[in-house]
Amino acid sequence: QVRLVESGGGLVHPGGSLRLSCVTSSMRFAALAMGWYRQVPGKPRESVATITRLGNVDIADSVKGRFTISRNNMKSMIFLQMDNLKPEDTAIYYCNTAGGLDRWPWGPGTQVTVSS
Repeated sequence: QVRLVESGGGLVHPGGSLRLSCVTSSMRFAALAMGWYRQVPGKPRESVATITRLGNVDIADSVKGRFTISRNNMKSMIFLQMDNLKPEDTAIYYCNTAGGLDRWPWGPGTQVTVSS
């Protein structure tokens, strides 16, 4: 069973930056589209950014121009660089497969809190 472990979250002031990391145990990682998702208690989980196996990206309008997704296939990792953070970015952030692929069991996520 594939494991996902997210890290890099924390408390940051508005306008600050964080870099999230996600490592997977999948042997097929390089062939898969991956994505970052976030969830606020009481609301559905939403897609933030996705990246195909070839590196093509899709960024949600709410974070476009502020968030950047990347991947390292040799290390089976994806990253989310978050700049100019806003209070509404506060959420638990998760990584998982993207597109039409079946989702793996969700990891613990990493908490991002943007507050002054």
